[in-house]
Amino acid sequence: MVARLPVLIYAVVSYAIFLVSAIYAIGFFGNYVVPRSIDVGVPAGIGEAVVVNLLLLGLFAVQHSVMARPAFKRWTARMLPGAYQRSTYVLLSSLILLLLFGHWRPILTPVWHVGGLVAWLLVGVYWLGWIVVFGSTFMIDHFDLFGLRQAFAALRGASLPGQIFRTPLLYKIVRHPLMLGFLLVFWATPDMTAGHLLFAAASTAYILVALQLEERDLIAEFGAVYQDYRRRVPMLLPRIFGRPKAP
Repeated sequence: MVARLPVLIYAVVSYAIFLVSAIYAIGFFGNYVVPRSIDVGVPAGIGEAVVVNLLLLGLFAVQHSVMARPAFKRWTARMLPGAYQRSTYVLLSSLILLLLFGHWRPILTPVWHVGGLVAWLLVGVYWLGWIVVFGSTFMIDHFDLFGLRQAFAALRGASLPGQIFRTPLLYKIVRHPLMLGFLLVFWATPDMTAGHLLFAAASTAYILVALQLEERDLIAEFGAVYQDYRRRVPMLLPRIFGRPKAP
């Protein structure tokens, strides 16, 4: 057990860095408290800001998508023990997010500004988005998602059972509530600037593409069970009336 202790330490450190990035993200997108946010940071010309911001977003998108693919996991399994894989994914994602937060170039050209009740409603939707994001992780398996469950199993010398397909709570309403929560966070603001719009639009496009890849992997893993789930439950937008159509 002592020889396996580094696995747990690595997982805990990775999770701690994730928590830092997650807490900072709340301030970053809402322009609360943090020294650099989506509208507060290093001054730059529009051209420089667009290029730097897109490079940062692209770096996150490539890392996030490539490392999530089963083929990449199989390839890295030859060099990186399975107990380390999820924590490494979490660690790199969190570090790249912190890099993005630190080097983001605000573009302050106003796109929309609203006040009064509408502003308060948008702020409420912003916080609802974060509740959906964090709540969704606990509805499935928060500690598995962030690598801690794998580390504790490795510490005990135990093997984890295979994934079981479940659709708890919000997963009965949309297939990807976590991503829905992020979309609420990215778009719900009473003060939309050009820089914020760039982030929201690019991130939305990435989410739509990445979900297609994820759905393909889920179909390969769960087969007809997931196909039936896709027919019954919409991907991102809850269906208020009627039965959802097949995608």
